[in-house]
Amino acid sequence: MDITAYIENIEKKLKNNFDLTRNYDINGCFYDLFAEFHVRNERYFLVKKAVIYGVENNEYVLLKYFENINKDFCHDYTENLIKSIKDIVKPTNEHMCSIVTGVIVTDSISNGDSEYYKEFVKKFKYNKTFAFGYKGWVDLRLLLVSLKDGLISANKKGKEVASIYNF
Repeated sequence: MDITAYIENIEKKLKNNFDLTRNYDINGCFYDLFAEFHVRNERYFLVKKAVIYGVENNEYVLLKYFENINKDFCHDYTENLIKSIKDIVKPTNEHMCSIVTGVIVTDSISNGDSEYYKEFVKKFKYNKTFAFGYKGWVDLRLLLVSLKDGLISANKKGKEVASIYNF
């Protein structure tokens, strides 16, 4: 499977629930696919204008394709994901949680390095609270997809959605 067919496949899976954008720029880093999903729940008293409280949940997907990856690249990519939180997530008093899913797509991984990348992705963990949790939190999911090898590796949070990025 080539990258254009893979991205079209992911778009088909996400289009019903997410707003999709191709070639999205965050801090000078271009992502091949950016998807965002927002949901808001409210409680009100008698009329809808008398809101007691509201809760917002958001999910973002940042998919980027690389022909080849190396060990330094993984650290740079995860640092860019962490930096992108400042631009993507806007915590307010009604913000509950946001989940950012970073998907690295590559053609193939050399056999000697595949174990390193699997371990790197599985061990990656990041979450951040805003105002001691009063303005919610953000979690990062990380997935690595190798198109020719048929490899999908995910961290603990990423396992929740790994089946979506299967081909």
